[in-house]
Amino acid sequence: MTWKVGFLGAGPGVAALHLPTLGRLDDKFRVAHVADAGSGRARTLAEPLHASWSAGDGELLADPDVEVVAICSPPAEHQRQIIAAVGAGKKAIFCEKPLATTKEAAEGVVAACRAAGTVLMVGTNHAYDPGWLLARHLLEEEQEAPESIAVTLALPPNGRYHQLVSEYASSQAQAQAQAQSPARERPDTANPGVAAHIVKQLLTGLAVHDLPALRHFAADIEEVQYARFVPPIGYAVGYKASGVNVQLALTMLPAGPDVLWRVTFSSPEQRLDLEYPPPFVHAGSGRVIVARADGSRMEHPSVEQDGYEAEWLHFVHLLEGTIAVDYDQILADALYPLELADAVFATMTTGDVQ
Repeated sequence: MTWKVGFLGAGPGVAALHLPTLGRLDDKFRVAHVADAGSGRARTLAEPLHASWSAGDGELLADPDVEVVAICSPPAEHQRQIIAAVGAGKKAIFCEKPLATTKEAAEGVVAACRAAGTVLMVGTNHAYDPGWLLARHLLEEEQEAPESIAVTLALPPNGRYHQLVSEYASSQAQAQAQAQSPARERPDTANPGVAAHIVKQLLTGLAVHDLPALRHFAADIEEVQYARFVPPIGYAVGYKASGVNVQLALTMLPAGPDVLWRVTFSSPEQRLDLEYPPPFVHAGSGRVIVARADGSRMEHPSVEQDGYEAEWLHFVHLLEGTIAVDYDQILADALYPLELADAVFATMTTGDVQ
């Protein structure tokens, strides 16, 4: 069966990642409709695919040709659009991460999908990447839980997050009634509230790629050990969960550093590095390197299938009913980054380590 998909959102992720992926899976999916928020990009993406296009949500959700709604809009829109898709009677929803921006919203959308029997999946491509699945297998095979986990990100500029910082600077200036002077280009990150706000947004927007996978080994957040903003855009966060020390580090330099996306699992007997390819490209899976205490080293190379293709193939199983939707796990995965972000915010604004 070929499932007909409508995309709410026509940004770079849809153009560079999801549409090419569904093009490779054309025996399973057909793009039926693309909607934007008024930018006009939907038509550019839809016409070569002989799909419909529109602006806003209404036409797509009313389109009887759309069976599956893929929500690839800004995170603030996810709750409203999921509820609208459920109300429109759509069979299934593929929602880009994060599922929602608050705990109440996450609980609400999962409850709505569960009550309606709507198939729901969150597009966390790293959690389906063959490299992560191999890493998890190797770690579980050792029967020795990692003592520490480190996620290290060095990323090139991303307009969304640079805009976040400059927009927050502008809103802060307006809130302080500084109309007599122009808003600063950058916020006052020496202000703990400003820095905490930015780090919270970065965690729920970027760390969310890896946190659902990390939850497998570090599920119960116990304490935030340190948290700080790293200029120009980044963070350094350390916390303990389920007895595991977790370190999260991000730098996003305007000049654009060499891209690095690495997750490291360490125990007394081995260190396992999982290195993902750069974002916004199709370059295969993550690769796994295992270095053991006895001096041996094993590298498992990348395979052709990437996490984007793997997540859509998993979605097929959900649509066909060969795998049941685990609403409880979806909710737990959604709440984990929000819980961490709230704890980090509290630590940064009070100055108290929990």
